[in-house]
Amino acid sequence: MATKTITDASFQSDVLQADKPVLVDFWAEWCGPCKMIGPSLEEISEELGEQVTIAKLNIDDNPDAPGRYGVRGIPTMILFKGGAPAATKIGAEPKGRIKSWLEGELA
Repeated sequence: MATKTITDASFQSDVLQADKPVLVDFWAEWCGPCKMIGPSLEEISEELGEQVTIAKLNIDDNPDAPGRYGVRGIPTMILFKGGAPAATKIGAEPKGRIKSWLEGELA
């Protein structure tokens, strides 16, 4: 399962009303570290797709959600469970660390 592109307009249905946890990657085209973790998130999405949806939200095109959830730096990943933020990870890290963190939060 590939990552899913979401927008401010789809945030309510794609994230807050989702039937399983959603990891939202807040990113931008100009952000080098965001681009570095992109392929890792694609792989994690394939590996953990049954347990979690991994979604990407471009903060330049969609400023409402980042403002609402206090995103001040990118990349920021927020895990939503049951329509509420459950965990946050800020900054780029290797795939193994991101996956371990996510698996721990999903357990």
